[in-house]
Amino acid sequence: MGYELAKILAANNYIVGITGRRLSLLNELANEKPGSFVVKSFDIADVDHIAQNVEELVADLGGLDLLVIGAGVVKINKELDFVPEKETIDVNVLGFTFLADWAFTYFEKQKFGHLVGISSLGGIKGWRDTPAYNASKAYQINYLEGLRNKAFHSKLPITITEIRPGYVDTAMAVGSYQFWIQSAKKTAWQIFKAIERKKKVAYVTKRWRIIGFIMKMIPIWVQERA
Repeated sequence: MGYELAKILAANNYIVGITGRRLSLLNELANEKPGSFVVKSFDIADVDHIAQNVEELVADLGGLDLLVIGAGVVKINKELDFVPEKETIDVNVLGFTFLADWAFTYFEKQKFGHLVGISSLGGIKGWRDTPAYNASKAYQINYLEGLRNKAFHSKLPITITEIRPGYVDTAMAVGSYQFWIQSAKKTAWQIFKAIERKKKVAYVTKRWRIIGFIMKMIPIWVQERA
């Protein structure tokens, strides 16, 4: 999703800072449209160095008015091994929180900005095979809501957008219950539209809003038997 979204932003005259662990993929994307991308390779789980890396990236960009947090980890973990749970938490909770806080503080000082976090429909309910992932997405949903409330009370034009995807055809689409799977490209276009409209919460696709509503209404005893 991030790869496709970056291409869409660049096609719409954004200068896009792209990050990730695999430098070769970042350079491959940057070479598709020279002059539209600034590359900075780092690991969001390395919270001790996020600030330095992001500050260097923003300096190279010449400023920042939109930051999208799209990094995420999902691990099928039926045995409840701690290592995959920790890997999920390191990225989806610790790295996410540090970067979200950094962005909000930056936008407060700047007095405007737009923070986008890509959560998941999975944050609505827990699931036996991916307990850390679903819990981490619930955390992101609530954290972004808290920042949105904070932005409102600051009386500054800071927008907080939460993107809540269903199943998307990426490496993160795991499990045996997948349906309504959508391409990463189509999903990225819908994310871009939500960003442009400065939506508070956007389901992609929109029909997942219906599933989200149903999931919220499902009693615990029904979920336990699913």
